[in-house]
Amino acid sequence: MKILLVYAEFPITYWGFQYATRMVGQKATLPPLGMLTLAAMFPAQWQLRLVDRNAHPLEDADLRWADVVMVGGMLIQTDSMNDTLQRAAKLGKRTVVGGPAPTTAPELFEMADVVFRGEAEGRIDSLAEAIAASGRVILDAPEERPDITTSPIPRYDLVTLSDYSSVSLQYSRGCPYLCEFCDIIEIFGRRPRVKTAPQVLLELKALHEVGYRGRIFFVDDNFIGNRRAVRKMLPEITAFQKENNYPFSFYTEATVDLASDTKLTAEMVQAGFGSVFLGIETPSAASLKESGKTQNLRINLRDAIDTLTHAGLEIMGGFIVGFDNDDQEIFRLQREFISDAPIPLAMVGLLSALPGTALWRRLEREGRLRETSSGDQFGRPNFDPTMDERTLLSGYAELMAEVYSAESYYRRCRAHIDAAGPTPSPQALPSRARLKDFGRSIVKIGIVSPRRRLFWSLLAHTARRSPGKVEWMIIHAFQGEHLIRYTDEHVIPRLHKAIAETQGADRAAAAR
Repeated sequence: MKILLVYAEFPITYWGFQYATRMVGQKATLPPLGMLTLAAMFPAQWQLRLVDRNAHPLEDADLRWADVVMVGGMLIQTDSMNDTLQRAAKLGKRTVVGGPAPTTAPELFEMADVVFRGEAEGRIDSLAEAIAASGRVILDAPEERPDITTSPIPRYDLVTLSDYSSVSLQYSRGCPYLCEFCDIIEIFGRRPRVKTAPQVLLELKALHEVGYRGRIFFVDDNFIGNRRAVRKMLPEITAFQKENNYPFSFYTEATVDLASDTKLTAEMVQAGFGSVFLGIETPSAASLKESGKTQNLRINLRDAIDTLTHAGLEIMGGFIVGFDNDDQEIFRLQREFISDAPIPLAMVGLLSALPGTALWRRLEREGRLRETSSGDQFGRPNFDPTMDERTLLSGYAELMAEVYSAESYYRRCRAHIDAAGPTPSPQALPSRARLKDFGRSIVKIGIVSPRRRLFWSLLAHTARRSPGKVEWMIIHAFQGEHLIRYTDEHVIPRLHKAIAETQGADRAAAAR
């Protein structure tokens, strides 16, 4: 049987870094780890091809080759997923859809022959039976979540790793906390399940053996969800890194209370972790309590950021506006919190009710839901907010314009450089790649970009203050080109359009 795996295309997003990847000659940020892992579970006799639509176009010839077309992605990739399903159906191919989007919102994929919900470990026989069956089949996720110690090494050979700015690897699934807006606990549960240290080492060795050197994203939604297990694994990773002259640098996601565990933080940095995404969400205690983010109430958020930065971790921060307890004051509070923090990548989102979450269920009970979230945070919210909607959207637009003005972004980069502690391990990128990126930055940012003055100022400051951070600064200059341009060209115009839609709706309501 010939199986074509198709990873859906992302629209341009903040985390996609599409403008930045093109500047450095890459095609996408991360390979589709879920599909690569799924492929490793398939019977050896199945013939496999994979098309990542973020890196390469999907040709009709690819679809004609296949007996079965399997499509995967998240909510924000829904349009691309359905486009693939439609094209495959026109060619008479049996189709399968899976991943986070159909797991939480299967109703969005009516044209798929097989809807596969949940995780794949231990369910390949059921998938094969559904493919062989006639008609539409929905495979619901079993109540018992799988043991991921059975998960195989991903089929990294199905993609060209040099197409990507990073490679992904997964250690754990699940999170012990109860954040109302989060769908992770709904998809993966509250008991963090982890791979064994030997499993993780085998995956690192597999990447090392195919010649990969560079950044690896541990895609865990809370890397420290099972602290006892991660403490046992980190020394093994550190030993591997030392034996191989630190071929990799790592980044991941965790909760803010990592800052209260200085020993664990130090062990992560020693293993080669250089940055971590934290769900900071909001400086409003009332909104943190409302959303169930109580772990953030037990620590001073700004102190936590400073502690982790000084320890050697760059903080990537997630923030949210639009909680029920938020009023107009939230925009000033968020702006003040973010403005001088050492958080170059400060991602502020408009609260969205994701399908299947506790927030979704509450708003449904209250009669406030409007539609299924598309994953897009720059339009009207998919529920009736307590704040006047136009006020919410206008305040959010002003906040985003400030956060990703060139001056603000470069100021936060400088704040990180000034606050960061020393990096105890060698950097992963080979010198040839560093020199190539440096040359590109000189031309594309230092000469061509309208932000060249800020670039040269930060480069000079970095060289004086912390020469070891020059590579970091170059990477973030490229990222800034994407973040600033995306905000100006996409985010702000879309928010202004959403504001105009609220005005139109108000006029229509008044006319009735």
